This record gives sequence, structure tokens and C-alpha cells, in this order.
Amino acid sequence: MRLTASQVLSLILVTLIWGINWTVMKVGVGDLPPLLFRAACLWLALPVLAGFMLWRRLPFHVPRTERLKLLYLGFVNLVGWNMLIILAMPLLSSGRAAILGYTMPVFAAIAGAVLYKTSMQARHFVGMGAALTGSVLLLWHEMEALAGRPTGVFLALSAALLWGTGTQMLRHARLSTHTVTFTFWTVLLGAIVLSLCALIFELPDFRWPGTPGLLAVIYNGLLALSVAQVGWFLLARELPPQASTLGVMLIPVIGVFSGVVLLGEPLHWQDIVAVVLMLLAMFSVLWPAKAP
Repeated sequence: MRLTASQVLSLILVTLIWGINWTVMKVGVGDLPPLLFRAACLWLALPVLAGFMLWRRLPFHVPRTERLKLLYLGFVNLVGWNMLIILAMPLLSSGRAAILGYTMPVFAAIAGAVLYKTSMQARHFVGMGAALTGSVLLLWHEMEALAGRPTGVFLALSAALLWGTGTQMLRHARLSTHTVTFTFWTVLLGAIVLSLCALIFELPDFRWPGTPGLLAVIYNGLLALSVAQVGWFLLARELPPQASTLGVMLIPVIGVFSGVVLLGEPLHWQDIVAVVLMLLAMFSVLWPAKAP
């Protein structure tokens, strides 16, 4: 496996944008009901994606034979993940929610072995072990608090399960639809579903956001759910599952440190060790394999 320049750029953009976004989302759900916040972000992302498609003359049309695939892949990869993780955000600290969400590579590996009989090299197991150990270290000082918030932990882990399974499904799906076109329609699907859920469950809490919430919506709509989402789908479709999942394990690390800088969350020695382990995990899957 050798990464192209565009894949490296996509990996860097996804890592930085989504890493900082965990702190941004924590600010957003503090100013708006969670489902309403995420729905507003998705609606804002749509014109950005549509404008890019018009500029690049990309088709909006999805072949009839692929529409059902787009529907269930969209539900697993975007709708389910976004709904569950945003409901977990008010119950957990920003960095720790990111860590629980990024247990996704473990679920992706399990889903690949169960559903698609995928094989893994020894270095991939080393990478997964390093990523898991790093996650445990990052959660070290949160164990007691998390034990008192089982709902938040359950929601975050369920979101990771859906995302990991969806990544494998997307990797193995035979789609001729352009990645940006796929992203546009899945974002529209997510916006509709989350808006309906917000109307049903959060109508009494509807309010206009303050400046922090408005900035969080703009960041999510313009970057996290458009630029980074397209970059992620590109990685998930083009790279082996181990690389596309473990390759973004620095995201929760950035989530933790952005929480330290922006929200004043404490930093411990376990966090530093976890950074090294996450780098080891990335190195183990992204280092080019020897040519046969």
C-alpha cells in the first residue's frame, strides 16, 4: 500500500478538522439542543457540497440500481453515527467522547472478520493494540466519571459500532456513484432524519443560538460535514480498512488537546504516552508494505 499525495492531504485535513471539531461540538450542544444543532450543521453543509458539485460539473444523479445501497450506507455511515454521537456529547467531556467514538477501528476489524472474512497482517494487530492502549490511557482519569454516566458511554460506543461496520460496508460496496455525489445525498438524508427527530423530541427547547453556537454550526457545516466528510469517504473507499480507520486515530488525540487549550480540561502524563501510542498505530498501518 502506497498513499498518493491526494490521500495524504485528505488524511491530514480529516484529522485536523475532525480533531478540533470535538471541542467545537461540545460548545455547540451547550448552546443548542443536540439534534437541532447537528441538523442545522447538516443543512448548512448541503449548499457547500452542491456548489462544489456545480463548479466541478459533477452529476447529482444516482443510478437506480445503487439508490437502495446509498440509502442503507447513508443510514449506517452518517445518520446513525451522527445521531448517537451528538446525543452522547452533552453527557461526556469533548475529548473523552472522541476517544470512545474512535474505538471504531476495533469494531471495523471485527465487522470485517465476521462479514467479509478479511485478513490482517501482524503489524495491523500491533497497531490496533497500540490504539486501544492509548485509548485506555486517555480515559484513565475519566473512569469514575464515566461509570456514573453509562448512557453517554453506551451511545458513544454504539455510534462507534455503527461507524466501524459502515466503513467496512462502504469499502466492499460496488458503487459507480462519485464520492461527492454520495456525500451530498447522505448528508441530505441525515439532515432530514435529524430534523424530524429534533421536531419530535426537542421542539420545546428550540431557540436561536448565541454566538458560540452559531460559530459551531458554521464550522461544522463548512468544514466538518462537507470538506472532511468527502475526504473521509474517499479514504474509506480507496484505502484498505485498516489504513482508513487506524489512519485517523490522531483525531481523538487532537480532540483531547484542543479541549485542554480551548476548554481548560486537565492534561496528564497518560495523555502524552497515548499520543506516542497513537503515532505507533498510524505508523503500523500507513508504512508502505514491501513490494512482492
